[in-house]
Amino acid sequence: MPFLRTDHWRCAIIHAPLTDLIRAGSLNGFAVTTLPDIGDHRFLADPFGLWRNGRLHVFAEAYDYRSPKGVIEVLVYDRTGRLIEREEVLREDWHLSYPYVFEHEEETYLLPEASASGRLTLYRATQFPLGWEKVEAFNFPEAAIDATPFHHAGRWWMFWTPAGTREERQSTLYLSVADDLMGPWTSLGLFLNDRAGARPGGTPIVVDGEIFLPTQDCRGTYGQGIRLLKIEGLERGLPKVTPDAVLDAPAVLRRRFPDGFHTLSAAGQVTLVDVKRVGFGPKRDFMNVKRRLGLG
Repeated sequence: MPFLRTDHWRCAIIHAPLTDLIRAGSLNGFAVTTLPDIGDHRFLADPFGLWRNGRLHVFAEAYDYRSPKGVIEVLVYDRTGRLIEREEVLREDWHLSYPYVFEHEEETYLLPEASASGRLTLYRATQFPLGWEKVEAFNFPEAAIDATPFHHAGRWWMFWTPAGTREERQSTLYLSVADDLMGPWTSLGLFLNDRAGARPGGTPIVVDGEIFLPTQDCRGTYGQGIRLLKIEGLERGLPKVTPDAVLDAPAVLRRRFPDGFHTLSAAGQVTLVDVKRVGFGPKRDFMNVKRRLGLG
């Protein structure tokens, strides 16, 4: 069987709020719970979470190298960090990842990366956490990658990367704005072109009056690390983006996963991350042919 170097991601819960981690400038010194290894040639990545009824719901991309696309799963934990349930919640004909989950006006929404579909689609929970429906009224004019919404100063702001060339997908940050989540959305254009951290990689958050956006450092390898961007001027409608601190993955995770760290998301009293090791895995095209022939 042909093999090649592949990315193997692992998600984890850091038992501290993201605000505390940013103030400390470090992810070390806090308890960590790793999400399960889901088997050979498979991984979970891009974790985002919400608490509901005393339980943490972690939404993540589930990817299998034997299949051409990711799906979205939810893993439910109690307050002690014990896994209660794991279920698939969203599958489409195209790849899904980066399941940005958030609440607004008593509704729960999911905004996954789905650029292979040619559009950005918003989903509304019909029976949280397992039931979701497309929100037809949502109108975003770009097939954005890792679109990250943020409600601030009475308006909606969307940080995103275009589905362009490989270089653009790993090095550019665009910003759009709308008065309403459904739109219409107006693009404010390119705000940053920098492989050291431009593509969104987590939850925008206000810390001591300052706004920070986690972004992915893609120098050397995709998702090498996390760099914070400081976001200013949203209140005046004159956004400014300034590179800020670099955060390393927790040392306890780097021992086994030393090659990447590309999601940093807030979930109340905990923070969600994913880390990577580069190893060997099955060549995807070969395994897809084998599957179609009924050989695996």
